[in-house]
Amino acid sequence: MPVPKRKTSKAKTRSRRAAAWKLGLPARSVCPRCGSAKTPHVVCRACGWYGGRQAIEIS
Repeated sequence: MPVPKRKTSKAKTRSRRAAAWKLGLPARSVCPRCGSAKTPHVVCRACGWYGGRQAIEIS
């Protein structure tokens, strides 16, 4: 069976393991009322609507 010729450094090992911790981009959807980008299942920051009704007052 093959054996490694050199010891793998701590930096190399840790950088390889850190690749699994990368974060993806947050999900985005479009508000059906005003058309601005928003996160799904969250009140729209531009118009304050969620689920077909006004959830918060935006002034």
